[in-house]
Amino acid sequence: MRKFRTAVCAAAALAISLSACSTPTGDTTAPPKDVGAAAPAAATDANLDRDAVISYSETEPANPLVPGNTTEVGGISVLGTLFRGLIEYDAKTAAPRNAVADSITTTDSKVWTIKIKPGWTFHDGTPVTAKSFVDAWNYTAYSPNLMAGASYFSHVEGFAQVNNATADGKQPANLPAAKELPGLKLVDDSTFSVTLDAPFSEFGVQLGYAAFFPLPASFFADRKAFEAHPVGNGPFKFESYTPGKDLLVKRFDGFPGAQKANIGGIDFRFYTDLDQAYADVIANKLDFLSFTPWTSTQGGKIKKDLPEDRRKTYTYLGYQAIAFPLFDKRYENPQFRQAISMAIDRKALIQQVFNGGRTPADGLVAPNVQGHLDNQCGELCTYEPQKAKQLFDASGYQGDIELTSNIDSGNQEWMEVICKQIQTALGRTCKFTPQTTLGDFRKQLNNRSVTGIYRSAWVADYPSIENFLNPLFRTGAASNVGQYSNPKVDDLLKQADAAPSQQQGQALYQQAEKLVLQDMPTIPIWWQSGTAAWSSRLHNVQPTQFRELDLFGVTVSK
Repeated sequence: MRKFRTAVCAAAALAISLSACSTPTGDTTAPPKDVGAAAPAAATDANLDRDAVISYSETEPANPLVPGNTTEVGGISVLGTLFRGLIEYDAKTAAPRNAVADSITTTDSKVWTIKIKPGWTFHDGTPVTAKSFVDAWNYTAYSPNLMAGASYFSHVEGFAQVNNATADGKQPANLPAAKELPGLKLVDDSTFSVTLDAPFSEFGVQLGYAAFFPLPASFFADRKAFEAHPVGNGPFKFESYTPGKDLLVKRFDGFPGAQKANIGGIDFRFYTDLDQAYADVIANKLDFLSFTPWTSTQGGKIKKDLPEDRRKTYTYLGYQAIAFPLFDKRYENPQFRQAISMAIDRKALIQQVFNGGRTPADGLVAPNVQGHLDNQCGELCTYEPQKAKQLFDASGYQGDIELTSNIDSGNQEWMEVICKQIQTALGRTCKFTPQTTLGDFRKQLNNRSVTGIYRSAWVADYPSIENFLNPLFRTGAASNVGQYSNPKVDDLLKQADAAPSQQQGQALYQQAEKLVLQDMPTIPIWWQSGTAAWSSRLHNVQPTQFRELDLFGVTVSK
């Protein structure tokens, strides 16, 4: 497996610009292999249609497109076209490089100085300044604004003064003591400083994530108007949104980034049936599908459906799992959760549904992330039906077992297989309850109306072991929708964040991962990989480590 250099760079950067960590032009790092696949044929410049709008299958954003209030895959994917942060991540390797930032420097991993490049503007023509970042971060962190990404600023000095939300994310009647983070300071129009509450060597790697994007003055003047028509600073600008159907963005020719798009726009289409999306790709009615359905793996079907230059198998930074709504007292016994995990035959599942095209997960940190340890889950992630039955009986669980998932991204089949395995191993009826779209499913999770064991998945926000733990398992964290809480885990994560070296930090993160797996609030099933498919008019197609299309590399023939 390829090892990422990003975390090493973040720790070693210290007094030098983060740009020293960027991948040089001509990087020879090999992309994940697609067994039997040839490289896509390139179109000549004369045959390129640089104004073409490509159609792209994506799950519908769950919330209005405000960076600090978006944490799910569909919304993040769209935001990545509309905005650009201080850093960006290489499409092939996920290595960070400066984008809006001219330099990001620190001598102690606690106080960071950030200078931004001149010439950046929002799509409304207003300049991107240091204040654009400081104001956006303060707004996101301030708990009365109820922003889903607020916890990403928990490392900044004085976070508790601006955010007094309870562990379940609710805002109490009393307001926080302050509205602005004491650790954020404007130096001048192009410079600001960030003081953290303790050294945190991974901080620099985070800064390309959506929660850290800048916001224009128009957002603060009228948030509702912004939500209806988002204004970003990225390579594409918002054009239109038809709920339940599609969202259109067009190329922003004033984009000052080093890379330029060779397409005119993206029409994000919200399919509720992945098989239909796949059929549309085959028929050239859809240009790009990042994840083909399980049915395409059966009997080598995809090899018959599409030539080698219209598909590619790739790995990406994430895992597939099921998780427990721990706000429901029925699931509070860890023996029950461990029993469910050991009742799942991951190898048989993968063979049956994906024709062997996945790798069983044995932990919570993806193998291609630095800091990963093999077999962190141990026996708890192996198929042990007899021990599972013993644990289940000892747990005292009453009633049927329910599994639930959105089905607009091809999850029903494998969830039903897991349900049957659980029922066979534990001798208790298991039912699968489908939810139509990811957006509706997320709303039910966020308002705690989900009653079943739910499908969960993680695609990294940024390439760091820390990102697989803090956002998901720290008490009250942004993506901790199941409301897991363990003070010992919180303490280990706090120690890891403040560790004096990357090596020491990774060892503490690994201890936290081990403890979370013993508690089993989330059951890892397989490491994420997929097969992308595209229309015959696309060329130079490269799926990224975040399960997205590299929009700077792709071209369209006339």
